[in-house]
Amino acid sequence: MLSLVFLLGFGAVGQAIQDSESKTHSLDASRYYVVDTYPFPGFKVIQMELPVLSIYSYLLISEGKALVVDPCRDISFILDVAKREGAKIIGVYLTHSHADFVAGHMELVNALKCPVYQSHKSGAAYPFKPIREGTEIQVGKALVKFLETPGHTPDGMCALVYGPDNAHVPELMFTGDVLFVGSVGRPDLMGGSASAAWLASAFFDAWQNKISKLADSVKVFPAHGAGSLCGAHLSDKPFSTIGEEKATNPYLKYQKKGEFVAALIQDLPEAPQYFKHNAALNKQGPPPVKWSAGLPPEAAPDMDLTDPEKAYVVDLRDADAYAAGHIPNSVNIALRGRLETWVGTMVPWGSKIVLVGSKEQLKEGLLRLHRIGYTPEIMSLKQWKEAKMPITVSQPITPSALHAMMQKGDAPLIVDVRLPNEWMALKIGTVLNLPLNHLSEQSQKLDPAAPVVVVCNSAYRSSMAVGVLERKGFKAVRNLEGGSQAWIDAGFPVFEGVNPGSEVTQAIPKGKTKPAGPKAPAKKKSRRPPEINAGC
Repeated sequence: MLSLVFLLGFGAVGQAIQDSESKTHSLDASRYYVVDTYPFPGFKVIQMELPVLSIYSYLLISEGKALVVDPCRDISFILDVAKREGAKIIGVYLTHSHADFVAGHMELVNALKCPVYQSHKSGAAYPFKPIREGTEIQVGKALVKFLETPGHTPDGMCALVYGPDNAHVPELMFTGDVLFVGSVGRPDLMGGSASAAWLASAFFDAWQNKISKLADSVKVFPAHGAGSLCGAHLSDKPFSTIGEEKATNPYLKYQKKGEFVAALIQDLPEAPQYFKHNAALNKQGPPPVKWSAGLPPEAAPDMDLTDPEKAYVVDLRDADAYAAGHIPNSVNIALRGRLETWVGTMVPWGSKIVLVGSKEQLKEGLLRLHRIGYTPEIMSLKQWKEAKMPITVSQPITPSALHAMMQKGDAPLIVDVRLPNEWMALKIGTVLNLPLNHLSEQSQKLDPAAPVVVVCNSAYRSSMAVGVLERKGFKAVRNLEGGSQAWIDAGFPVFEGVNPGSEVTQAIPKGKTKPAGPKAPAKKKSRRPPEINAGC
């Protein structure tokens, strides 16, 4: 059942509706930064994060030498950190074949002529140094010894790092996407080449027979944190220990293989369609990018760009600017959110994609989409307007206006484009749930001639939904201005999911005190991050 709750301010429910990944709502989140530097006997580890993709990369440094672990395609930040540390990069180690981003291994090879270390099972089409169970490499005083740990992928390789004072107990382990803080790597990204159940079983064996046998003190440094789609319910802690994971990781509580496999492959978030293409690109060897090149020439204004069968125009501006006027049938995937993930989710691989925005926005958008293998064209809205091309205006609706229409009974159909679990947890009323990543095909349930209001948490996803529906022929789509958060801030009621069989709480008018009486059971709030909706 549902509990109807009136909010008098920014209370507990108001806080709960905010995305746990809201930190990605800034351009700072789209750039690498140093999380921390961890000193160990004889070496140190510098951990770097790219928040917008929830990626951790590393520099293992000892005696002026450095090994790069799991770099992104744009390697300039890593090169700058190594230079600042006075360390010469002697190699790059890939923990596995990445699918969620284009790795920077070939960029480093082209820049430094250093070797690539990766599993002998990787099937890579470029020259690399194959590593197997027990392979060792020396980085200054640090000894790196590799373990074969299939699970997330068949070619998963963890790296144990030993200091000079203890050759028997490693100081740390780079776990890639095999083991995360509070989670494990999802096993369902290999398509038909390996089943999810087989890979989950392989991880169970690797954990039971290898990883769990390590000392509890061994630190765990993964390739991803909270918000990544390479696993479910990842912690935002940057590292852990084997002992902590034994004690707290919910997946590692299962001692029977069948139960573990079932738990791991149950209810995984849907992976963006670009993953399989990035995996293939990484295996083939991504071509180098000319990062220093200026913006390419703008695409010529052409009505073909408004044809959904011929082009996919991505408007990088914020929702307000998009609503005020945009190229017909363009989709608003703003820079301030997880641009990479949403383009990779919404824009079919191989499409003619054109970015629209200011020069600075276009520069930022091009750089970021190189991270996931897209090579779009660009255009300014000014050039489109100067060519006397048509402009579409979509008028957002304020929470107060929508609430008044709902009270009168003449509100249009309201479509919540969040994930089903978000929609079930908290709603602004009786609304239809059509998740954004399936809105295009599910829009056939709707009448394109009828007005529609779309809503999400902050108007980021719902602004995208406006364009998605316009591409399907809808003519009267409005975005809820500010999203559900603005609705809550305005003090309007929301419906909160509660346990089946419980009563519905009485609505409390603003400024009044709730009358005495039995309380409905409170729904326990999950602290787990909503992965696919990160940035909205």
